Amino acid sequence: MTETGKMDKNKSGWVVAAAILLLAGFTASARAGLLDSVFKKSPAENAKAAGVVDTADMMKIPLKNLDSGKALFLVAEVEGRQVYYFALKSSDGAYRAAFDACDVCFRTNRGYRQEGDLMVCNNCGQTFPSVKIGEVKGGCNPHPLPRRVEGQHLIIQKSDIAAGKNYFVRKRS
Repeated sequence: MTETGKMDKNKSGWVVAAAILLLAGFTASARAGLLDSVFKKSPAENAKAAGVVDTADMMKIPLKNLDSGKALFLVAEVEGRQVYYFALKSSDGAYRAAFDACDVCFRTNRGYRQEGDLMVCNNCGQTFPSVKIGEVKGGCNPHPLPRRVEGQHLIIQKSDIAAGKNYFVRKRS
């Protein structure tokens, strides 16, 4: 720095160059992952953006919003509890749904995340291929949630969502 407290042009150029190199060092997927975590939507915002229709007795999820294979994380309020679940189109083309909880780790209230074609337990790190979601239960598998395809929607009955309320003993932070 000069006597006036200003950084000379030579040093500021190096700082800018270092910042550019640092940013360029991130891969596209790392940048996307970083931005996803910074701008992550709540399950309620996900539902609204995906056009999920909440009727008196069912949730209607437009199939077109699952076709990417990316899990859609949702939430429903049941007797004062937030019940988390997700839906996705698996790699075999089937539409699937499960609670965002399992029989083993549900008490930690951490749920799952998606990494490619795998759902990953945020507590223990176990991985589950998309083709097993909603089909296999027990252990650390995401607990299946009954669903059906009707027209252009994946239908999940609210009574089925309510049946999983005991997996969610407290709100997620």
